[in-house]
Amino acid sequence: MPSIHRIVLACHVVAVGSLVASSAVAQQVPAAAPTSQPSNGGLEAGGLAPPPPMPGDSASSNGSQQPSATEQQLNRAEKEDSGRGLEFAYFNIEGGYEQIGLETFKSNGLTYASTVATKDGGMMFGAGAGIRLLFITLGARARLGKFSQWNVGTLNAEVGIHVPLGDLEPYFTLGGGYAFLGSLDQNNWGAGVSIRGYDIRGGFGLDYYVTPVFSIGGNLTGEVLGLTRPGVNLSAATNASGTGQPGQLDAASQQIAAADGSSMGAAFSASAVLGLHF
Repeated sequence: MPSIHRIVLACHVVAVGSLVASSAVAQQVPAAAPTSQPSNGGLEAGGLAPPPPMPGDSASSNGSQQPSATEQQLNRAEKEDSGRGLEFAYFNIEGGYEQIGLETFKSNGLTYASTVATKDGGMMFGAGAGIRLLFITLGARARLGKFSQWNVGTLNAEVGIHVPLGDLEPYFTLGGGYAFLGSLDQNNWGAGVSIRGYDIRGGFGLDYYVTPVFSIGGNLTGEVLGLTRPGVNLSAATNASGTGQPGQLDAASQQIAAADGSSMGAAFSASAVLGLHF
């Protein structure tokens, strides 16, 4: 019996030791931190949460979205913009001065009388119209230069590249088409002369938009003209002295006139431009 008492006493000692050890371990382990509510408003699935907001996209205390730095720059640019909007068509008129030489690069009997002026300067008038696709324009332009013994007319197709800079707009143009001489002085040219050819033109201009639909500006252009004429049978009397006075062409001039003639010339012009934009 004494052995049974020893066994029971030993069991009590072991139980008391286990309780003491468990209490010590519990004091050493810190309590788990309380689970905090996610800052994203509870938008969480499978342990994944959306990324934090970008620095420029933070929300204000009342929940409204603050504009980012990029949005602020765009808003400022919109306030400073001219407000012209998109342009789909244009029409303009121009007037200025033109200097021209009919035989600048080549002379092959286009003129046959010594009294015919091959170089001259005078007023130039023109008009153009077309469509616009963002910064590119496609259109047509007609011009008339008025000179002392003849007029020069051109009718060209034209393409332009524009660079909008607020209210200012520089542009470059390139065109080509039909050219002719008209109002020929019969005392110098004789009757029934027809002079036709081609024209190639390049230019630079600058427009200032007074309003979104009205502009004023200037234009500088240079062009090359290739002109031809068929032979003509002149009935003017021959001037024996060979001086080629008006109305009297010498035999040599009449012989040149009877053959076909051609030339390649150049022209330069400066003009003021008024435009409408739609």
